[in-house]
Amino acid sequence: MNTPTKLTITRILLTILILLLLLFPFYEIGIKFPKILVNGIYVKVEYCIAGVIFIIASFTDFLDGYLARKNNQVTDLGKMLDAIADKLLVNPILIVLAVQGFITVWIPVLIIFRDIVVDAIKMEASRKGKVQAAISSGKIKTATMMLGIVLTFFYNLPFEFIGIRVSDFLLYFATIMSILSMFEYYKLNKELILPPKEESVL
Repeated sequence: MNTPTKLTITRILLTILILLLLLFPFYEIGIKFPKILVNGIYVKVEYCIAGVIFIIASFTDFLDGYLARKNNQVTDLGKMLDAIADKLLVNPILIVLAVQGFITVWIPVLIIFRDIVVDAIKMEASRKGKVQAAISSGKIKTATMMLGIVLTFFYNLPFEFIGIRVSDFLLYFATIMSILSMFEYYKLNKELILPPKEESVL
């Protein structure tokens, strides 16, 4: 197992740790995370810890791809695990944040719907011999989504002090870019998805 694949597996484990921090009832085993009052805003420490872990996990997303390309260590296993790790890092966390009232539920609904459609398009393209590379709108979506999640974990600080919801703006923008990228993927692969038109016989 090469280094990029180990980093990908580390990202999966870090995601599980984040979800445990957000969902596990620690109070039932006598562990109580403190709340910190920051200029009138109550900040739960477990969310800040989850935010730090999320930043580390997001960095491994960049690092494993960089090392795989630099050292010529791109493998089928690595590509499969990387795709799984990327979805696990974002989608379950968006669902939890929506359930806990931090973000609107439409964000994870649309993001997951988009991912299903795009994955289906990529699978069909691959089946017909075309490797669909990542596109710019998808990369922009990923970057802004991760920044939005980080700010959400940190209660939109410091922007919350001046009443600007940067975290919400980034997540809404990422969702819009997500849908736009879905249509772009469809447009790039339309000829492989739609059945060929039958020529009329005169």
